[in-house]
Amino acid sequence: MRVYACVIEKKLLNPNDILATAFEDVASCFDDYLRSLYYKSDPQRGIVILDKSNYEEKIQSLSHVFKHIGHAAGQLRNFAEVPLFLDSKASRLIQMADLVAYWIFRHYESGDSRGYDLIRPYLARFGPANAFVSGLKERVTVQTTARIASLVSHAHPFPAPTP
Repeated sequence: MRVYACVIEKKLLNPNDILATAFEDVASCFDDYLRSLYYKSDPQRGIVILDKSNYEEKIQSLSHVFKHIGHAAGQLRNFAEVPLFLDSKASRLIQMADLVAYWIFRHYESGDSRGYDLIRPYLARFGPANAFVSGLKERVTVQTTARIASLVSHAHPFPAPTP
């Protein structure tokens, strides 16, 4: 499993640009990962599955633009299908994605790293060993970066995962 996520501090962007920026960051990173597999003679296509929301139409439109016109870093070329939207009540996969998003949010917002520490090993990493690309895109202030770097272990950590 590989996790792709984008963390954006709202004050850094125009509120109307947050959704487009987050989708661009995650989609282009996933597309880059799929491209890296292609260059290793492992051609694959990917599917983006999102929780049903009132953003569905905007995401579909962004996906079309990123595929046919392009985005800041190029064009999406490795998606098998347009983004799919599922109700989280009907899909455990979407429920898991909601939990992953929640714990990443808690890590950055409250400094609670218990769930994030379990997720961190699954953040996508690819590319050359000395210059790997991370599946976590951060658009945060220097102060937030310093605060996160100075976090200490939680007083009541989660138990270790069951093997």
